[in-house]
Formats: sequence, C-alpha cells, structure tokens
Amino acid sequence: MAQSLKRIALVVAAATALSKVAGLVRQQAIAAAFGVGAAYDAYNYAYVLPGFLLILLGGINGPFHSAMVSALARRPREEGAHVLAAVNTLVGAGLIGVTLLLLVAADPLITLVGPALGPERHALAVVELRWMAPMALLAGLIGLGFGALNAADVFWLPSVSPLLSSLAVIGGLGVLWWQVGAAITAPSMVLIGGVVLAGTTTLGALLQWLIQLPALAKQGLHQFKLVWDWHHPGVKEVLQVMGPATFSSGMLQINVFVDLFFASGIVGAAAGLGYANLLVQTPLGLISNALLVPLLPTFARLTAPGDRPQLVGRIRQGLMLSNASMLPLGALMVALATPIVDLVYERGAFDAAAGDLVDNLLIAYGLGMAAYLARDVLVRVFYAMGDGNTPFRLSLAGIGLNAIADWVLVGGPTPWGLQLPGCNFGAAGLVLATVAVNLVTCLALLLVLHRRLGGLPLGVWGGDTLRLLGAAVLGGAVAWALAELVQWPHDWLSLVLRPGLSGLLGLAVYGLVASAAGVPEARQMLAGLGRRLPGGG
Repeated sequence: MAQSLKRIALVVAAATALSKVAGLVRQQAIAAAFGVGAAYDAYNYAYVLPGFLLILLGGINGPFHSAMVSALARRPREEGAHVLAAVNTLVGAGLIGVTLLLLVAADPLITLVGPALGPERHALAVVELRWMAPMALLAGLIGLGFGALNAADVFWLPSVSPLLSSLAVIGGLGVLWWQVGAAITAPSMVLIGGVVLAGTTTLGALLQWLIQLPALAKQGLHQFKLVWDWHHPGVKEVLQVMGPATFSSGMLQINVFVDLFFASGIVGAAAGLGYANLLVQTPLGLISNALLVPLLPTFARLTAPGDRPQLVGRIRQGLMLSNASMLPLGALMVALATPIVDLVYERGAFDAAAGDLVDNLLIAYGLGMAAYLARDVLVRVFYAMGDGNTPFRLSLAGIGLNAIADWVLVGGPTPWGLQLPGCNFGAAGLVLATVAVNLVTCLALLLVLHRRLGGLPLGVWGGDTLRLLGAAVLGGAVAWALAELVQWPHDWLSLVLRPGLSGLLGLAVYGLVASAAGVPEARQMLAGLGRRLPGGG
C-alpha cells in the first residue's frame, strides 16, 4: 500500500508539474500581450464566476470529483457507468440553467463582482463572461468524469488535463499575434483581445472534457445517453456527498469574490493578483500534492483512540514538512520578488509599472505561503476524522474576517466612494488580509485539535517552527544581498542568473542553518533532496 501511495503521489506530482509549467507559460504570454491593461483586468472579473465553478466542480479533490471517487470505488464498472450517466444527466440539467443565467444576467453579475469598474472594463467583462458561460456546464462534467477515472485507478489524465486549457490560450494568443503583431496592444484591439482570451479559455475547458471520453469508454464507464434515475443507491450517495461538500468548498472561493469587490476600485489590481498568484501557486501546487496525497490516507488509518500517539506524530510531520518547505520559498519570494517578476513577465506590454505592482503583491503572497499549506494539512486531519463541520464553520467565519481585513488594509476609495481609515497597503492589502485569515484559521484548527486529541505539544512545535523561520529569514537576507548589492549587467544572462544564483545561495544557507537547528523533519527533507541530486547516492 505504501508503495502504491508513493507511486500515485509521483504520478500526480509529475502531471501537476507539467500543468504548472504550461500555466506559467500561458501567463507569460498573457503578460506580454496585455500587461495589466483593460483586456486582462476585465477578464479577471469575467472569469471569477465560471472559473469558480471550474475550480470548485471540475477540480481534482473538488466535491464532484471526491463524491464520484467515494461512490464508484466500491462498485463494479457496469453499475458505475449507470451511476455516472445518471449523475451527469441530473447535474448537467442544473448546470445548463446556470449557463443560461450567466449569459442573460452577465451585466448585473459583473456589477456585483466589480462595482467600481469603469464603463470600458465593465462592458468588456460582460462580453468576456458571456463567452465563458458554457464553462459552468463543462466544469460539472469534467469533475464527475475525472472522479470516475480516479475511482478506476486512472490518475495521470485528470492531473495533466489543465495543460490543455493553457495550450488553448497560448495557441489563441499566438494566432492573434501572428495576425496583428504589435497592434495587439492598440486600443482598437482591446475587445478582440478580450474575446480571444475568453473564447480560448472556454475552448480549453471543452478539451478537458473531450479528452476524458475515450478514457471513460476504455474503462467501461461511459454511456452516450440520458439517464433520469434519482433513486439508485449510488446516485443518492453521490448527491448526498456532493451537496454539503460543494457548499463547504465554496466558502473558500467566496473570499475571492470579497477580494475582487474591494479590488475593483484599484486599476490593474485584479490583473496583478492573477500574475502574482500564479508565481506562488506553481511551487505551492507541486509541494502540496506531493505532501497531501500520501498524508490523507495515513491520517484516516490512525483515527482510532489507540492510534492517537501515532496520529499526533503524523500531524507534526505534516506541519513541519510543510513549514520546512514553505518558509524558505516564502522568504525567497519576498527577497527576490523584483528579479523573479523581471525574469518571468517583464516584456511586451508588461512594463515597469506593471512590474512594480506585481512585485509588491508577490512579497505579500510570500509572507503567507507557509500558513496556506499548513491550513490545508490541518483541514485534512479533520476530514480524516470524519469532521467536515469544523473547517466549514471556520471558513464561514473567515469570510467575515477577510472582508473586515480588506476594509482595513486596502485603503483608498472603496466601491462606495468612501475613504478607508486603513493602512493604505493598496492591492497588496488584499493579499495581506488573506494571509491574516489563514494564520488565524491555522491557530483555531490547532486549538480544536489540541482539545480533541487530549493535548498537543504546541510549545515544542512552535519552537521548531521559529527555528525554521529564523533559518528562512537568514537565507532570504543572503539571497537579497546577492541580488541587490551586486552590480549585475543588464543582459539576458544576468536576468536569469540574478534570481537563480541568489535563490540557490539562499537555499544553501537555509539548509545549513535548518540542519544545525536540529529540526528532524528539516533534516529528513534535506537528506531526501541530497539523495536525489547527482552523486547523492
């Protein structure tokens, strides 16, 4: 079983890596074509609803995916095909209604999400939303189909499928550039650019659904027919899991709506958030998959009262491995924000002003990377214990806390035209608000576990975390010094070497200090990395 879990984790991590690299290239293409201009800024508001549905319903480990895995893993293929066809029919009918709603009500929905958008960006976002409305239906079909494939032990295709979405957007922008060249940034091309961006995003979702059909047929899980069967036990089981899980998972995405609501009064903020978030999510997604996929079944096997000491040990291992990997990466994001953004994005329409905006956002994201992954580790512990209510209640409370923190930290005019008495962090305040909410949520989850498990050695864990934090800060300071105090030539090689060499030196300093600090998980992680390096044995 352990080898099977390691194999699954490796397959998922490799597929995720390909998808993340393609996503980064897609974002580079968007940055070069549009910068933080109207086409991409409006796109971020138009994408929030269909994108929310794609992530929530179509995402790996989302509620539709999880419900299908739990229901079909214990059933024969023929019965699974019937259940999948029935759920596809029922869910598809509902999501066709959602698609029509997005088409008809696009204008008021954009007003709801971005009340302070200017007339040009509002009108453009309405057009883009209508182009992306079919993603509502496609999201549900993608999540259900890939859940069925995972239940049949097919893991590569679901994890690598986001690659198709990125390739569709890259291809569409390539064709547009081939046709109009540098004129892509002209004011007259804003509408066409926005339509291409939205249309290829929908095309990518369509490809994600189409690619699963041959695989489902091969596994004997696909039926090309409508099945109206509300009463089948498997269908009932899927719907019973899907409903509460969708509602609970949706709470986290509502924070995105809250952030965009406050961001709508800051020109370019939504576009900047998109660029900075991808830089953080690329390493975070890889590490979280490698860490969480093997840990979740381990937590689930240790929920009996007699297994509490082992469960506490695994919780510590998960948190310390999370901190040992995320703290140095976060420190490097803070220290090397400018050279990273220069390397990845600053070309074409992405000018120095756009770079300054994304630099500040990346620094704010870097401060919260450790809390983001630690929260996910702790939430998995509650799910393994059969408790989805505690994370849900804390997520619900987090929405209110995030709104208050946005109001205090963003500063500047709000969507109502009022001047906030905040700290005037601007767009970066949106990210800092999320960081604060994640930290509070982690603390609350730990305190609940402390009480429920009869006590956790929180003092020891906190001390080890502070040692890792100190090592990360020192490594980040060394990386910053090399990047900023050395006179780097202004050429393409230095553009690569400045963040590359500075980051490697920072990680080396972190590794030495973290190993000397005596945190077992840090030594374990560094030893494992050493074995994988050439000559490491």
